[in-house]
Amino acid sequence: MSFRIHATCVSIGGRGVLLRGPSGSGKSDLALRLIDRGASLVSDDTTIVERTGHTAPLLRPVEKFEGVIEVRGLGPCRVRHAAAAPLSLICRLGSRPARLPAPHYRRFGRETVREACVDAQLPSAPILIEMLLNGAALPLD
Repeated sequence: MSFRIHATCVSIGGRGVLLRGPSGSGKSDLALRLIDRGASLVSDDTTIVERTGHTAPLLRPVEKFEGVIEVRGLGPCRVRHAAAAPLSLICRLGSRPARLPAPHYRRFGRETVREACVDAQLPSAPILIEMLLNGAALPLD
């Protein structure tokens, strides 16, 4: 079973990071900054989520736009890309994150995936995403 969602996705070390937010929230710009740090584009603006049973959902691009990202002020551009990536992290853009947030998780079928609020405008946003993906945050106890 598969469905489309309004989101951009990058692959970092083979793990899919889903960037969700309203139009203009900085999804493509943040994806470009992550690509500059070594990530690969999976999809820009529309992502196909494929539920594969007992494993993490697989994130894919719409075939017609594979490897293409829309750069504001420049237009569609080809970039380094991956054909697919398993969902490992969801980043909600467009709202201010809490200073010390409690970890939040979202269920996708039988899988549980970390979800975090990220301010895409912060220069540190790409590093924050890498830290979230790698479990760098310490427990607050």
